[in-house]
Amino acid sequence: MPPDSGRSRAVIDAVLPVVDGGRFAVKRVVGEPLAVEAHVITDGHDQLRVMLQWQAEGGPWQETEMKHTVNDVWQACFTPQAQGRAAYRVQAWVDHFHSWRHELLRRVDDDDIRIAALVGAGLLDEAAARAVDADRRLLSDWAARLRQGAEARPFDGASLKAQALDEPLALLADRYPDRSLAASSADLPLQVDRERARFSSWYELFPRSAGTQPGRHGSFADVEARLPYVAEMGFDVLYFPPIHPVGRDKRKGRNNALQAEAGDVGSPWAIGAEEGGHTDILPELGTPEDFRRLVARARELGLEIAMDIAFQCAPDHPWVKSHPQWFRWRPDGTVQYAENPPKKYQDIYPFNFETEDWRGLWAALKGVFEHWIAQGVHIFRVDNPHTKAFPFWEWCVTEIKRVHPQVLFLAEAFTRPKVMHRLAKLGYSQSYTYFTWRQSKQELTEYFTELSQGPGKDYFRPNAWPNTPDILNEQLHGAGRPTFALRLVLAATLSSNYGIYGPAYELMENAPRSPGSEEYLDSEKYQLRHWNLQRPDSLRPLIAQINHIRRRNPALQQLQNLRFVHTDNDQLIAYVKRDAASGNTVLVVANLDTRNRQSGWVSLDPVALGLERNARYHLHDLLSNQRFVWQGPHNFVILDPGQAPAHVFRVTQQLQGEQDFDHGH
Repeated sequence: MPPDSGRSRAVIDAVLPVVDGGRFAVKRVVGEPLAVEAHVITDGHDQLRVMLQWQAEGGPWQETEMKHTVNDVWQACFTPQAQGRAAYRVQAWVDHFHSWRHELLRRVDDDDIRIAALVGAGLLDEAAARAVDADRRLLSDWAARLRQGAEARPFDGASLKAQALDEPLALLADRYPDRSLAASSADLPLQVDRERARFSSWYELFPRSAGTQPGRHGSFADVEARLPYVAEMGFDVLYFPPIHPVGRDKRKGRNNALQAEAGDVGSPWAIGAEEGGHTDILPELGTPEDFRRLVARARELGLEIAMDIAFQCAPDHPWVKSHPQWFRWRPDGTVQYAENPPKKYQDIYPFNFETEDWRGLWAALKGVFEHWIAQGVHIFRVDNPHTKAFPFWEWCVTEIKRVHPQVLFLAEAFTRPKVMHRLAKLGYSQSYTYFTWRQSKQELTEYFTELSQGPGKDYFRPNAWPNTPDILNEQLHGAGRPTFALRLVLAATLSSNYGIYGPAYELMENAPRSPGSEEYLDSEKYQLRHWNLQRPDSLRPLIAQINHIRRRNPALQQLQNLRFVHTDNDQLIAYVKRDAASGNTVLVVANLDTRNRQSGWVSLDPVALGLERNARYHLHDLLSNQRFVWQGPHNFVILDPGQAPAHVFRVTQQLQGEQDFDHGH
């Protein structure tokens, strides 16, 4: 027990937010305030002072005073300004100067005031001893005046009390408190990422299918030519599946056939062949110089290249021979291939994280990230991280971000909720979600309320995808434009991070390999595809419009501000996002029935939207460019899926004298 700890009377009962008692870091981005709440008590009736303190790793501690609200709850916030690890804590102490002023306010008897003035003079002498320069003199002079007033004849209690309660001098004394018996909470970790961790729009494409002619293998040069297409749609992350040499041994054929035919390109997730492994490039795509040029050109257009990191090997990966101890060998001398019943991946060998050479394996895998970071890649989508050892991820992600705090990791882990949350706690910047399978009003409302307001809100950043190369959800089987448009709008407005697998999505690829399967027919995972990007029915204009809306409205660039609002029709879902700093408010009303027109009443609390209770307010539909005027809490909506999947309203209060537009639908 530290010296004098028994004399410290302030008790810090809780500090929030906190993740598993401080075992893991709370997450924020640069410029995003962290609101901290502390539960602080002391015995008796003395006054407390409570400070919120924070530091960037290796930097000086800074602090701000916390304000008492109700029920012994204290609140304050700070705004981290630099990427990397940081820490925050709370310090509290019984402040005798504040206690003295609090008691003096209630004193009316002259003798009580006289004695209180002498007590205060002693406290001011102590503060003066801690002060410097002119402040020391001011505090000493104040103490002297209190003593003189206490000894004056005739005695003027009212005048002395007013002098003792001098507000400017009290603020000066506050700068020099006695913290010798202060209590401090544990230092709590904070991970500060760049803005793209909180707000991003992802577009996935297969470089090998970027060729300009059917049947021709695409290259990095072809992708470079396609960059303006992706940038014009408003995406900021362009994500590639693995770009490494593809194994030939047990290569899969089209539609996941066990036997490859001549010319079959195999699955890019079957990594490694005689040309190299995880730090090498499939020769048909180009050279390392071509890749670096592509990364640089993308950056010029406002795009970042994200790479898929899949820690698994094709049977002919160089590591299978050079490091056989990293794999699990069966009694017949073969390696156990990867399985996720009923799926079988005969072309993939998983790593054995229980190998005695685990240190060597860890170092090699971390080296894969370091290699691609050196090529200019700062975003990684990690394939199936839940099938690799958790201690490895905690070490690897922590070490990478310590040296490269700008690096972001997206966990592709469609698995059990607690496993997904554990990966987020271990350091993953973003996480895939169950959005793909959440379709009804109840499912979407419950799930996104959990994501935005539940216990994971301070560390789990969801990234919503309506499709992936692995997942053509049954809702999209045979679906037309209304369904694809709806799922796009929901993903992009419910979540601040979202992505699509294209061009399959904008061209509304909707044929499954077989009824009930989530695999695409003629899946790009196993063959080259040629896409007609100029098709007149493409969703490309809508995607560009949605991404433009997201960029122009800060309310859509965050998640914790999501609030669902009542509608009297279960086919209509409505939710509000409001950015407190700018006042930007967005209301989304979507029709979940993609075949029929639906109507109903939407109930809003105007005050919660920053509006006067009975004010008329403007709604500008950013999708249709229509404008409406609503008033009061209940308003009527009609949505026809053949015309638009949703309203995306920007809400502003109508100013006196402004022109009225339509009052309803």
